[in-house]
Amino acid sequence: MAESKYIAYVGTYTHGSSKGIHIFDLDVEQGRMTERKVVPINNPSYVTIANNGKFLYSIADEGVEVFQIEENGDLIPVDTASIQGMRGCYLETDSKDQLLFIGGYHDGKITVMRLNEDGTFGPILDGIFHKGLGSVAERNFRPHISCATLTPDEKYLCVVDSGVDHVNIYRIDPHNGKLSLIDMLHCELEAAPRHMLFSDDGRFAYLICERKNYVMVYSYDGSDKNPQFEMIQMTSTLDDIHATGCAAAAMKFSPTRDYLMCSNAGDNSVCAFKVNKETGMLKREFVLPVSGEYPKDIDMFPDSRHLFSLNHESNTITFFRVNYEKKTMVMNGKGIPIETPNCVVVKKL
Repeated sequence: MAESKYIAYVGTYTHGSSKGIHIFDLDVEQGRMTERKVVPINNPSYVTIANNGKFLYSIADEGVEVFQIEENGDLIPVDTASIQGMRGCYLETDSKDQLLFIGGYHDGKITVMRLNEDGTFGPILDGIFHKGLGSVAERNFRPHISCATLTPDEKYLCVVDSGVDHVNIYRIDPHNGKLSLIDMLHCELEAAPRHMLFSDDGRFAYLICERKNYVMVYSYDGSDKNPQFEMIQMTSTLDDIHATGCAAAAMKFSPTRDYLMCSNAGDNSVCAFKVNKETGMLKREFVLPVSGEYPKDIDMFPDSRHLFSLNHESNTITFFRVNYEKKTMVMNGKGIPIETPNCVVVKKL
């Protein structure tokens, strides 16, 4: 039986030497990766793969761009479209790849776009600007959407707003893609919620908060007329001794889904939580350094035993062997250079 091959797509900012999306071949056994090529695109600050595995969607200066994923993992440009707003920072498709949800950090706008069967962009179906005031001057007192993720039953869209410290819950009309606001999860003032994930069984949601450096765990039930979210835990991504000026950044499940891994900028560390799949609760296992500055994104190799960190300010990707039993994360060879890496997705070929 042929060994499975994997590839990683790393989005960057292209105001320096980087030219676009970097394609890496993964060596799962060694926990390393090798750059294959760079696909030109302006500032691909966030990328996502369609659920059918055929297309990669990317933020771009022009709005959004889609690439066809070849059998060997190469990318072929297919289409671009305007989102009729400022630059986006987050993308997600529904399970049928019929809708694309685009979160706007700079203008606080959530955009819903129709997708065609061939992966190309259809019309914009809805666009809503968040309103409200925050309290932190650096964030200009205004909405900043950082994530827009579907509930697993796809009845609702959870739009995370780090500028005004809440998550807007929208009902989605499956026919026309229109959004209607039906609920709101309020966070602590200046918590800056950043990213939301759901458990595989759909019963729990995990919300990481950038400025307060913690993960909030919610139970979720979408079986009634309206969604039911209840917070059941709040737990820090930092150790008791840590750097000042920290900001929680990335949050990813391990491929086995047994662990939730979170990165901390400022502290320049990764926190590993053991996930209790019955209760949804998190148990912090370790917080260890990433040997780089500002781990903007992280991900794991398919064996769940190797992790890599995209260090946005030191312009590197660093690699680690993870031993959950010993609660260690040991550097695995030298880091590799890449300018302003911002996001990554891993795909099985």
